[in-house]
Amino acid sequence: MSVRPVRLGPRSVTALLLVSVIGLIAICWPLFADADSAVTTHAADAPWLFAALLPLLIAVVVATIADCGMDAKAVAMLGVLAAVGAALRPLGAGTAGLEPMFFLMVLSGRVLGPGFGFVLGSVTMFASALLTGGVGPWMPTQMLAMGWFTMGAGLLPGAVGTPPARAESKARGRLRGRAELVMLSAYGFAAAFAYGTVTNLYGWVTLSGGGGSGGEGAGGSGGIFFVPGDPASANLARFLAFLVATSLGWDLGRAVLTVVLTLTIGGTLLKALRRATRRANFEAQVTFGGPEKPSPGEAPHRTYVTYEAE
Repeated sequence: MSVRPVRLGPRSVTALLLVSVIGLIAICWPLFADADSAVTTHAADAPWLFAALLPLLIAVVVATIADCGMDAKAVAMLGVLAAVGAALRPLGAGTAGLEPMFFLMVLSGRVLGPGFGFVLGSVTMFASALLTGGVGPWMPTQMLAMGWFTMGAGLLPGAVGTPPARAESKARGRLRGRAELVMLSAYGFAAAFAYGTVTNLYGWVTLSGGGGSGGEGAGGSGGIFFVPGDPASANLARFLAFLVATSLGWDLGRAVLTVVLTLTIGGTLLKALRRATRRANFEAQVTFGGPEKPSPGEAPHRTYVTYEAE
């Protein structure tokens, strides 16, 4: 039986697009706001974003269940992986950006697919925030960023292949072994910086060093700080300078640790996750049928149950 990620159906795609668009608007709107808009803090809009995010996450789960029949076993695996990821986060204590939970999210998203991965990433970040006392206005953005991080791993090519029984076409359309680990490592390295970029963008607009429109901050023109009302291109240039000056080292530590863990123990964990997925038999179609010719002495009402994996 081949191992297939939980696929995305039309309902799942719609729910993911909706939550992603709302998240992007909530994070990026200060870049396009007027100078007199209330962009000095995200504390006011964070509760609204969190209130919108939770039902949308539930909508993604419900849509995935409706599209592919994901059952209680899949939901149980979601809870187990989220608990493990939440427990991994405090191990690095954020020192130099070393957070081992990221490599687990890459591998889980790869095996279980983008829809499952998005929910897993968001729920894991929520659970880890409760565990570490990291609840604050930044938490909804962290949940979204981790959801996108894990979902991206599920969108990488070569996740689905032909059944092993068809040896003549086994390698077609499927990426496994060292090549897969290298691809996941490269993704984890780049996505670690993307995660830091998204979460920093949310907090960057709260800094007051820009001195308002016209920029009296560092460098006389806003320096590396956000200047409300300035063109988005100018503010994005300041934001890139801010990333280099403040968070590059932290993001680099996160990226390097993700690569090291993926290359060293990623193969073993991928096999374990795929074995668990195979046993859970996600998306199995249950069909009932009787034999064409009953065996001698067999009860005529006996029913056979077969499981057909796509």
